[in-house]
Amino acid sequence: MRYIVYGAGAVGGVVGAGLYRSDQEVVLVSRGAHLEAIQRDGLRIEEPSEITTLKIPAVAHPHELTFSESDVVLLAMKSQDTLGALAELSKVAPVSTPIFCVQNGVENERAAQRFFEHVYGVCVVGGSAFLEPGCVMAESGPVFGSLDIGRYPYGLDATVDLVIDNLSTNWVTFARDRVMEWKYTKLLRNLVLAVQALCGANMRQGEFFKIVRAEGEACLRAANIDFVDDQRWDEARSLGPEVPLPPSGRVVGGSSWQSLARATGSIETAYLNGEILMLSRIFGVPAPANRLLYELGLKAARTRQPPGQMTEEELFALLRIRGSSSA
Repeated sequence: MRYIVYGAGAVGGVVGAGLYRSDQEVVLVSRGAHLEAIQRDGLRIEEPSEITTLKIPAVAHPHELTFSESDVVLLAMKSQDTLGALAELSKVAPVSTPIFCVQNGVENERAAQRFFEHVYGVCVVGGSAFLEPGCVMAESGPVFGSLDIGRYPYGLDATVDLVIDNLSTNWVTFARDRVMEWKYTKLLRNLVLAVQALCGANMRQGEFFKIVRAEGEACLRAANIDFVDDQRWDEARSLGPEVPLPPSGRVVGGSSWQSLARATGSIETAYLNGEILMLSRIFGVPAPANRLLYELGLKAARTRQPPGQMTEEELFALLRIRGSSSA
């Protein structure tokens, strides 16, 4: 089996590095300066206890590869880039190629199903970062975190079992016959990423996030979408590694924070807070806090605004102003 990791940033780079170190055949698909650095020097992975450089093969485009029935593709780009990536992948990969969506959000699996027969969801829980070309960082190691894996929209099969076996060296893995329930819970937790990007890397479970999370749960319930309760989530996560945080707090934020830090010009907010906003519009459930984060996150990315330029108090003030103007 060969693993083609399409998108070798924070999550893709860490997953690909783990597979490569466990003697799996891996090829990375990346671009720009990151690709050049990997091809020239290898992929450097920084863990709390060690730094390793791995000479993983890397290409710029799927058409540089010859696909076979033993290939598995791990999609690991940001959700806003998924459709374009799938369109290119479908030109060269057989429709029977297994596609594992190792991504935030819940839209990627649905998009992949338009192009490929066998689609799988992967719920990733573990800190990782990509801030400079050729280097990815893992907040814990040698076990990077936990993965919930299953067929989309539901079910299990032999491919799930095989992939779990190959990943289990570096991850706590769970076979989930209803994996999207876990991904919807991760979506609710990822609603904080926009707060973190706007207000700073140490923003986690503040008061604004509580409002955003409550809106998200209300929208999912209105849509009759199942998600895992916090008790089941915490029980599963307790089986994974503890991720130590520095006493002074985090230095590097999550994926949305990293997008602003790297000034990429795009952000995944439309597929996180925007997912809740879409359900809000369809089912008539108010979600003003998510709408605010959606708009501010996209504007920050578009204008190349650095992360951490606002405070939680400013978010509350803007929310109050919008509430009074719509009253």
